[in-house]
Amino acid sequence: MTDRSEHQYHVNGELVPASEAAVSVDDRGFRYGDAAFETLRAYGGTVFEWDRHVDRLERTCEALSLDHGLSADDLHQRIRDTLDANELDDAYLRLSITRGVQPGKLTPRPDVEPTVVVYVNPLPRGGLDGQPVWDAPATVRRVDTRRIPDDALPSGAKTHNYLNGILARTELAAADSQADEALMCDTEGFVAEGATSNLFFVRDGILYTPSTDGSVLPGITRELVLELAETTDVPVRTGAYEFETVADADEAFLTNQTWELRPIERLDGTAIGGGPITAQLSRLYDELVERTCYSRPGGRD
Repeated sequence: MTDRSEHQYHVNGELVPASEAAVSVDDRGFRYGDAAFETLRAYGGTVFEWDRHVDRLERTCEALSLDHGLSADDLHQRIRDTLDANELDDAYLRLSITRGVQPGKLTPRPDVEPTVVVYVNPLPRGGLDGQPVWDAPATVRRVDTRRIPDDALPSGAKTHNYLNGILARTELAAADSQADEALMCDTEGFVAEGATSNLFFVRDGILYTPSTDGSVLPGITRELVLELAETTDVPVRTGAYEFETVADADEAFLTNQTWELRPIERLDGTAIGGGPITAQLSRLYDELVERTCYSRPGGRD
């Protein structure tokens, strides 16, 4: 882990100290949230599930009609250079691509000179010998803020316009300063996801998660958990679920790339907690990280 007094970020092809990292106020990512991003983790010097992340990034850019012209190898090298510059093997990563600086009109120009930023921050080791980034299971509260419907803004697009999640977290803070995550429903009242996480719950030995056919972001960690569950004897169901169904669960947990699998201790004041299926899937996830990242020859990608 680096002993530098200041992190180095990668901005438009150059490594710069964090205090000097800047983009133009005319950048469309700043003006309109007209940008795509991915949150990733590096374990042991390897960018975990890079191919899945870059595929989703491209899907977001396609949804925005943002033809940035950068190859996956180019983007990966910028991440690699940023990790090396900060002497980090285990880290939080955020890769952002905006449409860049264009005239102050809402309609974008087809020709793009993108702004590309890589941000890093150290995290603990993951895998079998690792430790979670969270101190305790999550306390979750349902909020009135609804998830933006897919026919208004594609649910699969990770854009800089994160106001939906911000409003949910703002409402959460006003209602319960002790809660870790806001749980949003869709416009029909079915449970969708957290402000920055996907939801899983267990009832009678069956693993459930809201379907991405609705207003749910197809999280990379969510996808991995579903694949890991297929290797066990745990039945899996996806669909539309009412809040009461989740609140009456035997186990429940949240997933995102930073938290990995985080049990829900309480939901709207009702105790739930983890359990044997949560523990089994967490173990399988740690084994996957260990096998694909820490056991690689040379230890880095």
